[in-house]
Amino acid sequence: MKILVVGPSWVGDMVMAQTLFMCLREEHPDCAIDVLAPEWSRPILERMPEVREALSFPLGHGALDIKIRKQIGRSLQGKYDQAIVLPNSLKSALVPYFAKIAKRTGWKGEMRYILLNDIRKLDKTLYPLMIERFMALAYPKGEVLVHPYPKPHLEIDPTSQQQALTIFNLQKDKPILALCPGAEFGEAKKWPAEYYAKVAEDKIAAGWQVWIFGSKNDYPVGETIRNLLPNEQQKHLYNLAGQTSLAQAIDLLACVSAVVTNDSGLMHVAAALNRPIVAVYGSTSPQFTPPLADQVEIVRLGLDCSPCFQRTCKFGHYNCLKQLKPESVETALDKLIHVKQVD
Repeated sequence: MKILVVGPSWVGDMVMAQTLFMCLREEHPDCAIDVLAPEWSRPILERMPEVREALSFPLGHGALDIKIRKQIGRSLQGKYDQAIVLPNSLKSALVPYFAKIAKRTGWKGEMRYILLNDIRKLDKTLYPLMIERFMALAYPKGEVLVHPYPKPHLEIDPTSQQQALTIFNLQKDKPILALCPGAEFGEAKKWPAEYYAKVAEDKIAAGWQVWIFGSKNDYPVGETIRNLLPNEQQKHLYNLAGQTSLAQAIDLLACVSAVVTNDSGLMHVAAALNRPIVAVYGSTSPQFTPPLADQVEIVRLGLDCSPCFQRTCKFGHYNCLKQLKPESVETALDKLIHVKQVD
C-alpha cells in the first residue's frame, strides 16, 4: 500500500505528525509513506524511519496557485492508494484531488466535501490532543485510539552530529543547557529574555555551558541573553540561533543535558530527541500540544485570561509570561536534573 501524506507547515506539527506515520505502519506494516511538505521539513522527515521519501512542495504557506497544485497532482497520478491531508485548509486537499488518488482522507476543515472522499467530522472532546487528531486518520472512522500513544522519535546520525560539533567548535566536556527563547507563532509565547538570562547565569555558575537555538529572528534575543550575563560568563554561552541549519540544530540538540524552551517547534524537536525539558507556556496550552518526552516539567501560571491562543496579548501586559519568574523554571529544571542523576 502506498500512502501520500500532505504534511503541515510548522516545525512542531511536522514532528508530531510522526505519530500518524507510526500508526500507519502499525495498521499497514508493509506500507510506503511519502510526505508532501515544504523543503525546510526534509531534515525532520529524513530522521523518521517510517517515511520512505520527502517530496518537496514548492509553494509557501498561504499560497494558492491552483496551476502549480494541478501540475504536482498530475505528476503523482497512479502512484498512491490513499492520501491523508493533515492541514485543514481547502487548498491543501487540491493536490490529492488532482492526483486522482482513490481514497482521500482528512478532517472536514474548510468544507472539503468534493476534494476529500473519506471525510471526518472532528469531535474535539474525543480528540483534544493534536497528535490524536493526526493518529485518528490512520484508522477507520470511529475507531478508538489505544494507549499508550507512540511518541515521536528522531534518529541521529553520529557522523553528521560530530561534523556539526566540529563546525561550531563545540565540546561536550561540561553539561549543556539548551535555551530555545523564540517562537515563530508570536510574542505571546515568548518568556522574557532577562528570565532566560537568569537561568543561564545560575547554570553557568554551577559549571554548565549554555547553547541557544532558534531561527535567524532569534539571534538578537540570544545576544540580549548573552549581554545580560556577567562578563566572565559570556564565553560559556554559544548563540547558535540562525547560525545552524535545521539539520545541524537537530544533531546538536541531541547532545544537550536539558532544555528550557517556549512552546515552539524546537520544543517538539527536543522532545522527539527525548531530552529532559522544562516547557514554559503562556498563551497556549499543554492540553493541546504538550512536549512528548519521558522527562518533562510544564511551567505555567494558568491565569484567567490564558490560554488565549493569540499571537499577541490583547491586554498588552503579557502577565502569563512576565509573572512567571525564573525561580519557577529553575526549580523545575533542578527537579529534572535530580531525576536524571538518580536514573
